[in-house]
Amino acid sequence: MLFLVAALLLFGVVLGTVAHAPLSFSLVAAVVIAVWLGIFAIRERHGRRRGTPTH
Repeated sequence: MLFLVAALLLFGVVLGTVAHAPLSFSLVAAVVIAVWLGIFAIRERHGRRRGTPTH
């Protein structure tokens, strides 16, 4: 339950920050995050296909 409260509090802070930021900044930040997540997903998929052993 405490995790849920903390997550909602953090979500509210982030949304409040985005609401006060200029639209162009928000769009650039969204694109940067999307590219970062896309690169991460590709690296994870590539790593799982190669069958690298876990430590």
